[in-house]
Amino acid sequence: MKRRHLILIAACLVGLVVLAGIAWRTGALDRPPPAAVGGPFQLVNQDGAPVDERVLNGKWTVVFFGFTYCPDVCPTTLQALDRAQDLLGPKAERMQVVFISVDPERDTPAQLKTYLAGPAFPKGTIGLTGTPQQVAVAAKAYHAYYKKNGEGPDYLVDHSTPAYLMTPKGRFDRILPYNISPEEIARQIGQAMG
Repeated sequence: MKRRHLILIAACLVGLVVLAGIAWRTGALDRPPPAAVGGPFQLVNQDGAPVDERVLNGKWTVVFFGFTYCPDVCPTTLQALDRAQDLLGPKAERMQVVFISVDPERDTPAQLKTYLAGPAFPKGTIGLTGTPQQVAVAAKAYHAYYKKNGEGPDYLVDHSTPAYLMTPKGRFDRILPYNISPEEIARQIGQAMG
C-alpha cells in the first residue's frame, strides 16, 4: 500500500513538471492573468460620441455605475468624489471619473450632460450610456449589479454601490466602497498613484 502511494505521488509530480514545461514553451507564464474587474465595452458619452474601454487609458479612473434619477447613492458618491478630487491637489490632474448609467431608457447623452454639469460633481466627469445590451456588457465586465424597480415614469434602479479605481492602463486597482469619506477616497487614490 505504501509503495502504491509513492508511485501515485511520483506520477503526479511528473505530470506537474510536464504541464509546467508546456506552459513555459507556449509563453503562458509570461502573460498577466486576466483582470477580475473591467474589460471591453462600447458605449456613447454625454456628447453622443462612441467610446470604448480605451477612455480609461492615460489617467487613474474612478468608474461608478449609477443613474441620473438616483435619489441618494449616486449624488452622494459623486459629491464625495468631487471633494476627494479637491483634496488630491495637483495629483487630481492625473485622475478622471467615469459615470456609467444603468438606466439607458431615461439616461440619454443629453440627460447625462445636464446631470453631470452640476457644480457639486467632479469636474470633467465622463458620462456613458448606450443600448440596454451595451450597458449590460459593461456592467458584467465590472460585476456591477442593477435591476429596474417599479413601473411608470418614476421607477428606480437598484444597483451596486462601490466605485472601481482603474490604473492608467485600464487595469483594476481596487474597490472604493460606498460611503467612505472623501478624505479616505483621496488617501487611497493618492496611495495608488504613488
